[in-house]
Amino acid sequence: MDKYLIVGLGNVGEEYANTRHNIGFIVADALAGELGVKFTIDRHAYMTEAKLKNKLLIILKPTTFMNLSGKAVKYWLDKEKIPLENLLVITDDVDLDLGVLRMRTKGSGGSHNGLNHIIETLLITDWARLRFGIGKDYARGFQVDYVLGPWSKKEEKILLSRIETAVAIIKSFVLAGATLTMSEYNNK
Repeated sequence: MDKYLIVGLGNVGEEYANTRHNIGFIVADALAGELGVKFTIDRHAYMTEAKLKNKLLIILKPTTFMNLSGKAVKYWLDKEKIPLENLLVITDDVDLDLGVLRMRTKGSGGSHNGLNHIIETLLITDWARLRFGIGKDYARGFQVDYVLGPWSKKEEKILLSRIETAVAIIKSFVLAGATLTMSEYNNK
Protein backbone atom coordinates (compact mmCIF):
# COMPACT_ATOMS: atom_id res chain seq x y z
CA MET A 1 0.00 0.00 0.00
CA ASP A 2 1.39 3.40 -1.01
CA LYS A 3 1.93 5.82 1.88
CA TYR A 4 1.55 9.59 1.78
CA LEU A 5 2.64 12.18 4.32
CA ILE A 6 0.20 15.10 4.47
CA VAL A 7 1.51 17.90 6.70
CA GLY A 8 -0.53 20.92 7.77
CA LEU A 9 1.72 23.69 9.05
CA GLY A 10 0.76 25.77 12.07
CA ASN A 11 1.59 26.53 15.67
CA VAL A 12 0.29 24.62 18.68
CA GLY A 13 -1.61 26.38 21.44
CA GLU A 14 -4.99 28.03 21.90
CA GLU A 15 -3.59 31.49 21.13
CA TYR A 16 -2.81 30.33 17.57
CA ALA A 17 -5.84 28.11 16.95
CA ASN A 18 -7.90 30.38 14.69
CA THR A 19 -5.12 32.45 13.13
CA ARG A 20 -4.17 32.91 9.49
CA HIS A 21 -0.79 31.21 10.06
CA ASN A 22 -2.62 28.04 11.18
CA ILE A 23 -4.55 27.39 7.98
CA GLY A 24 -2.44 24.25 7.47
CA PHE A 25 -3.70 22.84 10.78
CA ILE A 26 -7.25 23.87 9.88
CA VAL A 27 -7.09 22.05 6.53
CA ALA A 28 -5.49 18.97 8.16
CA ASP A 29 -8.35 18.93 10.69
CA ALA A 30 -10.91 19.16 7.87
CA LEU A 31 -9.22 16.30 5.98
CA ALA A 32 -9.13 14.11 9.10
CA GLY A 33 -12.76 14.94 9.82
CA GLU A 34 -13.86 14.01 6.32
CA LEU A 35 -11.94 10.72 6.54
CA GLY A 36 -13.38 9.99 10.00
CA VAL A 37 -10.13 9.91 11.98
CA LYS A 38 -8.87 11.76 15.06
CA PHE A 39 -5.42 13.07 15.95
CA THR A 40 -3.31 11.76 18.81
CA ILE A 41 -0.05 13.19 20.11
CA ASP A 42 3.04 11.40 18.86
CA ARG A 43 6.68 12.20 18.15
CA HIS A 44 7.03 15.86 17.07
CA ALA A 45 3.39 16.02 15.94
CA TYR A 46 -0.27 15.38 16.32
CA MET A 47 -0.79 12.54 13.86
CA THR A 48 -3.43 10.28 12.50
CA GLU A 49 -3.70 7.66 9.78
CA ALA A 50 -6.47 7.24 7.24
CA LYS A 51 -7.09 5.07 4.21
CA LEU A 52 -8.18 6.61 0.93
CA LYS A 53 -9.00 3.83 -1.51
CA ASN A 54 -5.77 1.78 -1.58
CA LYS A 55 -3.55 4.55 -0.15
CA LEU A 56 -2.47 5.17 3.45
CA LEU A 57 -2.33 8.79 4.55
CA ILE A 58 -0.23 9.85 7.52
CA ILE A 59 -1.67 13.26 8.42
CA LEU A 60 0.48 15.49 10.64
CA LYS A 61 0.23 18.73 12.55
CA PRO A 62 3.79 19.36 13.81
CA THR A 63 4.17 20.33 17.48
CA THR A 64 7.63 21.78 16.82
CA PHE A 65 6.21 25.23 16.06
CA MET A 66 6.32 26.65 12.56
CA ASN A 67 10.00 27.58 12.45
CA LEU A 68 11.12 24.00 13.19
CA SER A 69 8.61 22.15 11.00
CA GLY A 70 11.36 20.31 9.13
CA LYS A 71 12.17 18.27 12.24
CA ALA A 72 8.72 16.63 12.27
CA VAL A 73 8.58 16.22 8.48
CA LYS A 74 11.96 14.48 8.29
CA TYR A 75 11.23 12.23 11.28
CA TRP A 76 7.93 10.96 9.81
CA LEU A 77 9.25 10.62 6.26
CA ASP A 78 12.09 8.45 7.59
CA LYS A 79 9.99 6.51 10.12
CA GLU A 80 7.28 5.63 7.61
CA LYS A 81 9.70 5.27 4.65
CA ILE A 82 7.64 7.66 2.54
CA PRO A 83 9.19 8.86 -0.74
CA LEU A 84 9.45 12.63 -1.27
CA GLU A 85 7.04 12.51 -4.20
CA ASN A 86 4.37 11.41 -1.68
CA LEU A 87 4.88 14.40 0.61
CA LEU A 88 2.40 17.30 0.58
CA VAL A 89 2.76 20.31 2.89
CA ILE A 90 -0.17 22.71 3.40
CA THR A 91 0.78 26.26 4.33
CA ASP A 92 -0.45 29.84 4.43
CA ASP A 93 0.77 32.33 1.81
CA VAL A 94 0.56 36.12 2.15
CA ASP A 95 1.47 36.56 -1.52
CA LEU A 96 -1.78 34.93 -2.66
CA ASP A 97 -5.17 36.61 -2.30
CA LEU A 98 -7.47 35.26 0.38
CA GLY A 99 -8.72 31.80 -0.55
CA VAL A 100 -6.51 31.30 -3.61
CA LEU A 101 -5.14 27.74 -3.63
CA ARG A 102 -2.01 26.85 -5.54
CA MET A 103 -0.10 23.58 -5.64
CA ARG A 104 3.55 23.34 -6.68
CA THR A 105 5.94 20.40 -6.76
CA LYS A 106 9.08 22.41 -6.06
CA GLY A 107 10.31 25.88 -5.28
CA SER A 108 11.75 28.08 -2.58
CA GLY A 109 10.18 28.77 0.78
CA GLY A 110 10.09 32.50 0.07
CA SER A 111 9.54 34.38 3.31
CA HIS A 112 7.82 31.40 4.98
CA ASN A 113 9.94 30.14 7.88
CA GLY A 114 8.15 26.79 8.08
CA LEU A 115 8.78 25.96 4.42
CA ASN A 116 12.36 27.22 4.67
CA HIS A 117 13.07 24.97 7.66
CA ILE A 118 11.71 21.95 5.78
CA ILE A 119 13.96 22.80 2.81
CA GLU A 120 16.99 23.24 5.12
CA THR A 121 16.25 19.94 6.86
CA LEU A 122 15.52 17.84 3.76
CA LEU A 123 18.20 19.60 1.65
CA ILE A 124 15.90 19.56 -1.36
CA THR A 125 13.09 21.73 -2.74
CA ASP A 126 11.38 19.09 -4.89
CA TRP A 127 8.30 18.17 -2.87
CA ALA A 128 4.69 19.23 -3.17
CA ARG A 129 3.21 22.12 -1.28
CA LEU A 130 -0.31 23.48 -1.27
CA ARG A 131 -0.27 27.20 -0.62
CA PHE A 132 -3.44 28.67 0.83
CA GLY A 133 -3.75 32.41 0.20
CA ILE A 134 -4.38 34.57 3.26
CA GLY A 135 -3.87 37.91 1.50
CA LYS A 136 -1.77 40.79 2.71
CA ASP A 137 -4.22 43.23 4.21
CA TYR A 138 -1.73 44.79 6.61
CA ALA A 139 0.32 47.95 6.89
CA ARG A 140 4.04 47.85 6.22
CA GLY A 141 5.88 46.38 9.20
CA PHE A 142 2.81 44.58 10.57
CA GLN A 143 3.06 41.25 8.73
CA VAL A 144 3.69 39.24 11.91
CA ASP A 145 0.64 40.74 13.65
CA TYR A 146 -1.49 40.02 10.57
CA VAL A 147 -0.30 36.45 10.03
CA LEU A 148 -0.67 35.59 13.72
CA GLY A 149 -3.99 37.44 13.94
CA PRO A 150 -7.46 35.86 13.93
CA TRP A 151 -9.67 35.60 10.86
CA SER A 152 -12.27 38.31 10.47
CA LYS A 153 -15.95 37.31 10.16
CA LYS A 154 -15.82 38.32 6.46
CA GLU A 155 -12.76 36.09 5.89
CA GLU A 156 -14.36 33.14 7.71
CA LYS A 157 -17.28 33.17 5.25
CA ILE A 158 -14.85 32.84 2.32
CA LEU A 159 -12.79 30.16 4.08
CA LEU A 160 -15.40 27.44 4.43
CA SER A 161 -15.70 26.60 0.74
CA ARG A 162 -11.95 27.08 0.16
CA ILE A 163 -11.11 24.61 2.95
CA GLU A 164 -13.42 22.08 1.26
CA THR A 165 -11.58 22.69 -2.02
CA ALA A 166 -8.21 22.27 -0.27
CA VAL A 167 -9.36 18.86 1.02
CA ALA A 168 -10.44 17.92 -2.53
CA ILE A 169 -6.98 18.98 -3.80
CA ILE A 170 -5.25 16.78 -1.22
CA LYS A 171 -7.40 13.79 -2.15
CA SER A 172 -6.70 14.42 -5.84
CA PHE A 173 -2.95 14.62 -5.14
CA VAL A 174 -3.09 11.20 -3.48
CA LEU A 175 -5.36 9.51 -6.02
CA ALA A 176 -4.48 11.23 -9.33
CA GLY A 177 -1.00 12.67 -8.73
CA ALA A 178 0.46 16.16 -8.60
CA THR A 179 0.45 16.94 -12.34
CA LEU A 180 -3.24 16.21 -12.90
CA THR A 181 -4.14 17.95 -9.63
CA MET A 182 -2.28 21.12 -10.57
CA SER A 183 -3.90 21.10 -14.01
CA GLU A 184 -7.35 20.65 -12.48
CA TYR A 185 -7.16 23.09 -9.56
CA ASN A 186 -4.44 25.74 -9.99
CA ASN A 187 -5.64 29.21 -10.95
CA LYS A 188 -9.29 28.38 -10.26
